[in-house]
Order: sequence, then structure tokens, then C-alpha cells
Amino acid sequence: MPIAAISYDILPGFEDEIGEIFANFQRPASPTVPGDDGAEVARILGTAVFIKNDTMVRFIEYEGDLTEVAKFMAAQPGVQAFERKIVPYLSKPRDTATPEGFVRTFTDSTMRCLTLLGSTRIAAG
Repeated sequence: MPIAAISYDILPGFEDEIGEIFANFQRPASPTVPGDDGAEVARILGTAVFIKNDTMVRFIEYEGDLTEVAKFMAAQPGVQAFERKIVPYLSKPRDTATPEGFVRTFTDSTMRCLTLLGSTRIAAG
């Protein structure tokens, strides 16, 4: 269960405005991430966003290749609209206007995972 954490440097004091942008977020029609040949190369299992002061972090639980997830997200109308709407609230600009810029920004904003712990079920015998 890989999880990516994508950081955003934002202006403090705009949590409600940013929350409103997320409240109107248009999700992709499908969680399936197709490759160049149309076959599934990844799947987005879930997302969560946390915000405090000048930091926002989007967590993405996924299966497959994270770069393919980034390319898929770059092409989504809802993600493109979100990236445009968030610009006034950023303390550092993000180059997300093009697919290449989005993938580069996504990669550069991905936080290093220090640990990922999950629960393990033990079958009763």
C-alpha cells in the first residue's frame, strides 16, 4: 500500500478558502490509470489533504507506478482547475500549467517517506 505525500507551500490564513476549492474538486471519472497502450499501469486508491498554517499535504494511496499516477493526474480537468484556483494562495509558485511541468512539480513536491506501517491480520487457526 504505497502512499505518496505531496507538499504545497501556501500562504497562512487561507485554510477556509482552500477548503472551499477542495469542496468543489472534480474527481477523475475512474481510479484506473492507463498507460500509453491503454492497459492499467496504476490505480489511485484514495486521497486525503491536510493543512496547517503555511503547509498543505496531499496524500495519495496508490498501486503501481507513481510517475504514471502523476501523468494521469496532469491530464485530469479537475486537477488542472484546482491547480489554477490554488495559485493566489501559494507562497511559492508551482509550474503545473503543462503536463511536463505538472509531473516535474509533482516529483519535486513528493516528500520522502521515512516509515509506512500497516496492520497485519493473523488468520485464526
